[in-house]
Amino acid sequence: MYSSIVKNVTFSADEDLIERAREVAKAEHKTLNVAFREWLTAYAARKGNVQQYRALMERLKHIDSGGRYSREEMNER
Repeated sequence: MYSSIVKNVTFSADEDLIERAREVAKAEHKTLNVAFREWLTAYAARKGNVQQYRALMERLKHIDSGGRYSREEMNER
């Protein structure tokens, strides 16, 4: 789904890659355009994930684990 304002964008890619992508989209019962819009939405959402991660790390920066641990120390039970 997209808003009433749609902007056309032109990309270039290897012809074989485009054909393979069309085949995948067809197998998923969608057009390559729809598949690309879904990918673009997910790709754009990653920025939010990065910002959330950085905010979490900032909130937790006061926590000190006490240094580096060896593999054996980390696996002690």
